[in-house]
Parts: sequence; C-alpha cells; structure tokens
Amino acid sequence: MTYQDVYEGWKADPDKFWMEAAEEVHWYRKPSKALFDDKAPIYEWFSDGLTNTCYNAVDRHVEAGRGDELAIMHESPITHATKGITYRELQTRVASLAGALKMRGVEKGDRVIIYMPMIPEALEAMLACARIGAIHSVVFGGFAAHELAVRIDDCTPKAIIAASSGLEPNRVVHYKPLLDQAIEMAGHKPEFCVIFQREQEVAKLIEGRDFNWHGFQYGVKPADCVPVEGNHPAYILYTSGTTGQPKGVVRATGGHLVALNWTMKNIYNIEPGDRFWAASDVGWVVGHSYICYAPLIKGAQTIVFEGKPVGTPHAGVFWRIIQNHRVKSFFTAPTALRAIKREDPKGEWIKRYRLHDLQALFLAGERADPDTIKWAQQHLNVPVIDHWWQTETGWAIAANPIGIEELPVKIGSPSVAMPGYEIDILDEAGHPVENGELGAIAIRLPLPPGTLQGLWNAEARFRKSYLDTFPGYYETGDAGIKDEDGYFYIMARTDDVINVAGHRLSTGAMEEVLAAHPDVAECAVIGVADELKGQMPLGFLCLNKGCDRDHAEIVSEVVRDVRNEIGPVAAFKLACVVDRLPKTRSGKILRGTMVKIADGQPFKLPATIDDPAILDEIRAALQGLGYAKE
Repeated sequence: MTYQDVYEGWKADPDKFWMEAAEEVHWYRKPSKALFDDKAPIYEWFSDGLTNTCYNAVDRHVEAGRGDELAIMHESPITHATKGITYRELQTRVASLAGALKMRGVEKGDRVIIYMPMIPEALEAMLACARIGAIHSVVFGGFAAHELAVRIDDCTPKAIIAASSGLEPNRVVHYKPLLDQAIEMAGHKPEFCVIFQREQEVAKLIEGRDFNWHGFQYGVKPADCVPVEGNHPAYILYTSGTTGQPKGVVRATGGHLVALNWTMKNIYNIEPGDRFWAASDVGWVVGHSYICYAPLIKGAQTIVFEGKPVGTPHAGVFWRIIQNHRVKSFFTAPTALRAIKREDPKGEWIKRYRLHDLQALFLAGERADPDTIKWAQQHLNVPVIDHWWQTETGWAIAANPIGIEELPVKIGSPSVAMPGYEIDILDEAGHPVENGELGAIAIRLPLPPGTLQGLWNAEARFRKSYLDTFPGYYETGDAGIKDEDGYFYIMARTDDVINVAGHRLSTGAMEEVLAAHPDVAECAVIGVADELKGQMPLGFLCLNKGCDRDHAEIVSEVVRDVRNEIGPVAAFKLACVVDRLPKTRSGKILRGTMVKIADGQPFKLPATIDDPAILDEIRAALQGLGYAKE
C-alpha cells in the first residue's frame, strides 16, 4: 500500500483504521470502539478497553520467548559505562520496584514524580508506575528547585523517585539538594522519596522520608501488571506555558499504546529486535515516546545515552554509538546536528566509523534548516527525514512514513500529514488560505489516539490554549504553508511571524538564508520593535569553528543574501555575531526571550534555559546595535 492508500483509508473510516491498529497491542478487555465523542470537543480513545502499558512494553515480549533479547542499552561516555539489560532482566527489575511502591501505598491513579538523569533506572521507574496504574510525571533532572516545587504542587505526588546526581561533561549536578529545597518550598509534601545513589555522589537521606533505591526494594514481593481503562492517564508531562505557569499535558493509556506502536513500523520502519536510538532525554516528550515507550512496546532495542553531541568526548560520539550498536534508525534534534556540524564542518569524524546499518536519520524538536539537512545527507549518505510534532501530540503530525513508502524529500518540509491528522492553514479569521500562503497551522478535531487528553486539572485552560481560537480545530501555535503536493512547511511559532510595514514575514524563511552562508553554523532571527515599520528583523549568527573572517564582512554578505532571496520587503539590515544562542535544554532557541531583551521589556527567566549566562552575552550584542536599552 502507498502512503496515499493508507491516509485515504483512515479518512474513509477512522474508527475501523484505529481499531485495526489496536489489534497489535494486548488488551485484557478489547475496546468496543475507537472514538468516544460524548464529551466533544474533548475526545477519548479506546475508553472502555482494559490494558497495561508495562505489560505491552515488557512482559508480553518475555512471554513470547524473547526474554533474552536486549531491551535497553545504556551508554555513558561521561562515566565510560556500557550496560545492556534484557527484556527478562527488565521485567524482574520493574516488577520489584513496582512491588516496593505498592507496598508503600502507591495505587492506581496516584501520582509519582520522577527526577532522574539518563540512566536505565529512569525508564524502570516510568515502567514501574505504569505497571501498577500510577501516573508518572518526569521532571527534567537538575531542574531548578522552584520549578520542581511548582510541579509538586500541581500534580500532588504521593512519592518522588530521584537520583543523587546527574553528570555533565565537567561537573556533577547535585539533584538531592534541589529536591530537598523543592519539597520545602512546595505546599504539598510527598509521603516518601526513593533515591538512586550514584557512585559519583552519595546523597544524604532524610530519615523517615527518604529510602535508598536498593534497600527500598529488599525482600519485597514483585508486583503484577494492573489492568487500567483505555482513558486512564499514563503520565503527566509539563510543557512551558506562555503565562509562565507550566501546563501538565495528560496522555491516556490506550491511545498512547496504539499510536506509538503504529508509528514504529510505519514512520521509522522498526520491527521487533531492531535497534533504535532517540538521542534525547526522558525529561522531554521525545524521551517518553521514543526512548522509553515506543521501542519497547514494539519489542525493539532502545539506547539510553548520557552525554552530549560534542564534548563527551568529541564530535564523533554519535557515530561511534551508531556503529557499535548497529543502530537502524537514529532520531535527534537539529540543534544537536548543528553543534556537530559546527565542530566538524567537513564531516571528518563521520568517516572514522562504519554506519552500514543506519537506514535513516530523523530530525524533530525544532525547524530543521536546509543547510543542516544537506550537510547530513552529504556525509551520512542516508535519507534525512525531518518530521514535525509537539509535546501535546506525542507523535508525528507530519512525517515521511518510510515504513509505508519513502516519499520524495523536499528540503525544508517535514513532508505530509500522518493518518489521524487533517491539517489546514488558516488566516486570522479562521478561514483556510490558498496553497503557498503563510497562515496558522490548525488540526481538525478529533485529534488522533496518543495525543493529549487534556491538561492536568485545568480543562478551562486546555480549551483556551488549544480549542477556542479556531472552533472545531486544535491550534498548534505554529505558522506555515502547504504546497500543491500536500507537503507542509513549518516556518515559525505564530509568535515569531513578524509584521514589517504590514507584510507578514516568517523569521524561519530568513533563518534558512542565513544558515546557507558557508561560515554560519547556527542562527536565529527575531522581530524587534520599530517606530516606522512596526517590527524589523534582526539576525544572530554563530560561526563555524575556526572561522577567522571579519565579522562585519559576513554580516554584510548575509544582509545581501536575504535581500536577494526574500527581497527588499524583508527590510533585513541588522545582524550580529555571537558565540552561542540561548536555548532550552531540549535545544529550542529562546527567541521570545531575546525579543523581550531587545525591546527592553521585563521577562521571566525560562525554567528550561540551558545556561542563563548566555542572556548577558545576547544583551551586550543587542546593545551594540542600539537595542536592549535598560
């Protein structure tokens, strides 16, 4: 079947399509139908079925005779540790932790916060919660105490599972003091904490509240899987909100299982036993969907990587791991690839490794600029597939489904809508625009299985954030265009579409031009306030390692390039060279914060920022251009 056959088959009978997909996962009681729409515009999937995520991700593979196959491979270039865990070992470890949680009173529906680095125990904690029907909420390891406290108060966990520390290339990140501070600040107090002690740092435990990971499980009866309803929340994952208050995205169990299982073969071309690597973190949605759950649900091998794309120890570490573990499909963020490209513009590190098993590289998390895609295509010699999705959707909205049919790649586009998603480009009044016109990207309701069921204890906010702007649609918050072949181009967040003298322009289109300059490794464009034109674009350039050319010359060249490619209407005249860009830990550039600095507006320091000191460098660069006035 072609992609078109599959997509049209879904459109003709969505219930039949998803019920057939649901046959591939295990149910204790099969659902009577796929979609439950009695609470529209809030929809549910497979609500009356009974299932368990941990059983689907672990136990059923052991029972099928595949217990001795590797489930998890841990790679830490920081500690130089490599460890494999089979499905049978994973079952034993997860059942033991789940039993200990159960003995301490954690039951179906209770919340458990997980605050851990990239170690197998993070996945075990997630799966142990799923095993007994507890709802986990993973908070990125090392998050500030205040932000952790906000999440404790929002989801009111019965327990917190944490590690004593996380590891960066040159330092130990002390998790336990942050956890203690967060609990002190929070109004809600967890009943107990379980601490996984790492040999790099042994944390001080508080008597009566804190338990050592191993001692906590000693002599405990392993827990069986608890059947839960299809609409039972699997987890809460917090995403940053525009108000500064995080939004707790709720994922329901049944749809999550069915959708993720469907994606592994159809989007990533992964079968049971294949080796899949998503280079992300369990604190982000990619880590939930494609480090922990989807590969294990499919019966594949997943890689847990504690390191960085560069500096642990070099710009070839990704390729070494792909070679050594014979990775078939690799998934990372464009920002990771740009970091490697900046260190290794000629791809010398790639040539040192044999990547025979690699069939495709997948990019997501932010817009993939054409220059980075071309660099990867040239040096890796495999399809480089950009695909687009969000924390809220949990899996790809638009992709090139190589497991169904490898479609022609159009550089700059994440390709076409996946089954379940009917996408329109709308103007401000909510009317569809012509092909090729820039507008707000919206998805017709209902969203498919596996997408957000709502926000934790915040239905009014859920409606306001996603459903009210365009009735009958989910508002993505992204802006883009669709071409005559049905390919989508995600140009910017709607907040990043700037208005220059009445012309709506995409900062993403300008960034494409800047990134194509041979000396530019990475860039960002923001809109700054201008009395005459309303807004003016301003570019930030990070140069390739070893570039010693005059900065003014490079700026003059990119200004010329934007004028040639986009035209004088862009009014692009301002750019500066900086060493690095402010980003979240997941690699998203903090354009909104940069705009506020430029316009001299107050801003809240984003909780997810990787290194706050970068903002001082950005402010200094902006002041050099006459902006960021105090």
